[in-house]
Amino acid sequence: MIKAGLTGGIGTGKTIVARIFSGLGVPVYNADTEAKKAYSDAAILEEIKIKFGDDVFSEGKINLKNIAQLVFSDNTKLKLLNSIIHPFLWVNYEKWLKSFSDDTYTIMESAILFETEYYKIFDKIITVTSPEEVCISRVMNRDHVDRGEVIMRMKNQLPNNIKSERSDFTIINDDLHLLIPQVIEIHKKMIELINTIQR
Repeated sequence: MIKAGLTGGIGTGKTIVARIFSGLGVPVYNADTEAKKAYSDAAILEEIKIKFGDDVFSEGKINLKNIAQLVFSDNTKLKLLNSIIHPFLWVNYEKWLKSFSDDTYTIMESAILFETEYYKIFDKIITVTSPEEVCISRVMNRDHVDRGEVIMRMKNQLPNNIKSERSDFTIINDDLHLLIPQVIEIHKKMIELINTIQR
């Protein structure tokens, strides 16, 4: 089985691309969704409380909006939060992988594969790119935040062109190029690759 990573900056449309791969029968692990499960783990919540204080909690539960505002404005705090969440996430991912050991390939969708250096565990990397202004507009509409907040989040991620240069495949999501043909082409190449390996 080939382990593929799917990445791209905020607002590039990774999740839409992931859904297309999923529709082709490819198992997809969404890192952002799965990471949220860590906030139900008592040990992790205790560590977050020690490191970040009570302000990121509301009625005994983690306040995701508060902690997001805190870490996206301070890269040191973002790295600290990631150091708490990521060990949980990767144990979870390894367990998930075992359920799909007979599949041709799997995909992990994560915005920060390169930023965390976890890209090294993947056989292939797919990056989704979009023009910056398109990304900003998408996130403002999706998350109901202002332009400044979107730009602040972007500063914590590598530029899309650098991600693309480091990747095996690039998908352009600029509202001009069709997504499905691009995904199907990569899907075919992934199958060809595994067939070559198995010969």
